[in-house]
Amino acid sequence: MELLQYILQNLINAAERGSFYAVISIGYSMVYGVLMLFNFAHGDIFMVGAYIGFGIATLFIGIFAGLLPAPLIFLATVVTTMFLVSWVGVFVEVAGYRPLRNAPRASAAITGLMIGIIFETGVLILLGATRLSFPPLMKSVTYHVGGIYITNVKAMIIIISLLLMVALHAFIQKTKWGMAMRAMSYDFLAVPLMGVSINTIAPLTFAMGAGLASVAGILYGQAYPILDPYMGVIIGWKAFVAAILGGRGSIKGAAFAGYLLGFIEIFVATIFPSTLRDLIAYSIILIILSFKPRGFFGMEHSTKLRL
Repeated sequence: MELLQYILQNLINAAERGSFYAVISIGYSMVYGVLMLFNFAHGDIFMVGAYIGFGIATLFIGIFAGLLPAPLIFLATVVTTMFLVSWVGVFVEVAGYRPLRNAPRASAAITGLMIGIIFETGVLILLGATRLSFPPLMKSVTYHVGGIYITNVKAMIIIISLLLMVALHAFIQKTKWGMAMRAMSYDFLAVPLMGVSINTIAPLTFAMGAGLASVAGILYGQAYPILDPYMGVIIGWKAFVAAILGGRGSIKGAAFAGYLLGFIEIFVATIFPSTLRDLIAYSIILIILSFKPRGFFGMEHSTKLRL
């Protein structure tokens, strides 16, 4: 019985960590699916989203605390932050990637890294290197169910992440914009000839990916309230690994691999010393990729790199 409780407790912890990786890695896969390039500034967009969410949350708490219930303040913070950060994604596409759309992919990759550095440096200049504490948008409550401990914040992170993925899936499958994105991911060159403007679909894709990353930033701020200008580097690269593991351009693969990566990290840390967590976890991923080089859901056409 204790073993079962131990496993379930770690499954919940893994689902929380995997939620961050899954939501962020979806942004990587969306951009790759449409433009066949990885936005290496995506991890820093997650960081920018966390800082903008910090500012919006602080403002809303100062104005509406005591006037509005905490869940409504949280919802207003998420919606406002998503809207603002989605325009950051549009700016990255228009200013950074559109001029290099026909350039070698290596140039676009370097551009993404430089945009990330600009974001990090900009935060350092504006706010300094001092770490900030994300304000709690709701009081943490711990529930004890059958020997398993779960907080309302942890449950909120898991549920909101899953709802976002379901909403994104519905958008991709049911709307004309989603249909255009799926068509463009299938044939990047032919679809524009059919009247679908890449100058519309590309910024929309970046905006949606940035919006998702901003929500991940707010949720991360609730779980781990310390904000740092470089917080997006490690998480961004781990989400990138999840996007590769899931299959380049596959949204469902990115979500699945994000959760899988969270599960591997948590369960490895329960067995081995924490200093070996990343070494063992990514060794496991390397073994998986050696047998599944295209990832879990990667398709043959998604491997045609435009070099």
